[in-house]
Amino acid sequence: MTSPTGPAVPQHNSLSAADSEPAKLGIMEGCPPPADKIVRVADGSARTFPKMRWAYSNMRQLAPTKAVSRGPGPAFELPRAEQDLTGVKATTMDGKPTTFGAMIAETYADGICVLHRGRVVFERYYGALSPEKQHICMSVTKSFIGTLAEMLADEGAIDPASPVTRYVPELKASAFGDATVRQVMDMTTGIKYTEVYTDPNSDIVAYRLAGAAMRDSNYDGPQSFYDYLPTLPKQGEHDVQFTYKTVNTEVLGWILRRASGASLSDLLSERVWSKLGAEQDGHFLVDSVGTEGAGGGLNVTLRDLARFGECMRQGGAFNGRQIVAERAVASVAGGGDPARFAPAGYATLPGWSYRSQWWVSHNEHGAYMARGVHGQSIYVDPKAEMVIARFASFPIAGNVANDPITLPCFMAVARALMA
Repeated sequence: MTSPTGPAVPQHNSLSAADSEPAKLGIMEGCPPPADKIVRVADGSARTFPKMRWAYSNMRQLAPTKAVSRGPGPAFELPRAEQDLTGVKATTMDGKPTTFGAMIAETYADGICVLHRGRVVFERYYGALSPEKQHICMSVTKSFIGTLAEMLADEGAIDPASPVTRYVPELKASAFGDATVRQVMDMTTGIKYTEVYTDPNSDIVAYRLAGAAMRDSNYDGPQSFYDYLPTLPKQGEHDVQFTYKTVNTEVLGWILRRASGASLSDLLSERVWSKLGAEQDGHFLVDSVGTEGAGGGLNVTLRDLARFGECMRQGGAFNGRQIVAERAVASVAGGGDPARFAPAGYATLPGWSYRSQWWVSHNEHGAYMARGVHGQSIYVDPKAEMVIARFASFPIAGNVANDPITLPCFMAVARALMA
């Protein structure tokens, strides 16, 4: 549904945020829970609304994971200067008045944390989330992987101009056989692969099945990410346009493992997580052979997500040290080519681009984002000195469903804080 002034939120008939609270519905309560209140990964209920409101904050109870250690040091205490931002006014992309507080409810936030100049000015939790619990990042995970790639590129450990097969010769006969690392980083590869979340026949389903640790006993397809990625054929040419395909990130994760000699969990821990002063370990969902889901498997706490966003906002510096190379952050924030992004047809993101697994607005604030289905996000606004970390369980997967409300509200809060 589109209005004359811009794209509107697609309609859904789900329970409201208040009425879909897991505790209110009794989801996973009882010893044992009633059969209709149980959540499992294998039967798909962990991805089905409203049960996903519980699942997204409890993935370690449902599937195997590998820890991202925070290390032995103390947590970096985020200073606080709290204020009530719920009344900040905004206008949605289809011209309707709203407020920051209304956006939180309408887009099913599970948690939202706003930092201004490094201070927590607003922090709220809903659903099954609490400050000490990790929530699945979905495709926000990709931005962590892209940042690690930029760090290794800055150090010369990987060469973005090199062919993928320099690091992963197993992909020679696949669509990635003549692609470069940079094309994988920026998702400008030509691959025969579809990612339509509402289509049960889309390739995203085959990808998820291959990467699942637990499946139906009748499944006879690829048994791991390593088995699945070499099967992907080429379609079209590389380096022509941006097309969002999660398999690029899985290939990038494979490249990082080969180049560093470490698992993604250990690499993220060593290079970033143990230096941030994170409050909690993170954890990756893994496939049947223990390989991390680079495209969407990371789980972290809300404040730790905000810490990472603040590190990026400060040019990679945080907790008294330079964690991410300044050149790596500049490469991300500078963005990619909007002309290659435009054909992808994102109505809510005009003029944007994609660079190293980050979404770059090119707006007057120089804002850029990590984004995941159902409303996960890190929003970095350098001009406003603001970071917004957000977890959610919006009933519709694609962010076109909540962008028309969230993005104007993020900008409204930025302007309010600047004022």
